[in-house]
Amino acid sequence: MKTSGSVLLLALSSLLPFSITATAAETESVARAEAAAINVMDAFLLAFNNRDEQAWADSLLFPHVRLASQSVSVYPDAASFVAAMDLDAFARNSGWSYSTWDDMAVIQSSADKVHIKVTFSRFNSSDELLASFASLYIIEQVDGHWGVRARSSFAP
Repeated sequence: MKTSGSVLLLALSSLLPFSITATAAETESVARAEAAAINVMDAFLLAFNNRDEQAWADSLLFPHVRLASQSVSVYPDAASFVAAMDLDAFARNSGWSYSTWDDMAVIQSSADKVHIKVTFSRFNSSDELLASFASLYIIEQVDGHWGVRARSSFAP
């Protein structure tokens, strides 16, 4: 007996504990989440480039986790994050002037969490490229606030 692929897929999907199709409302919720996550990413980079540690913290959720340079940094709250950051010193020590998002792609999403694959670059004040890094950002909504919960990058 010959069975079409769609009949087989339908039969197999009935065995799964979840639906593989989304309702229009679910699709719309995910689209809103993805747009909110992109807005968070823009706010994150704007605050970083402005060297505004408090605005940078406002783009995050806490506890906040950063995986980089073979270490894990956990910031329990905004105050500890701001206290640990000195973007002016970072600029002096690295020659950094500003960063850009070179590539940003949503790779997974739900109505309250979005995973974004990113490539970003750092530049000096002469607009010369210092370095580019691949990263993964996890954006969540908690109590109505969207922010970066965690990020993992190959940046130092």
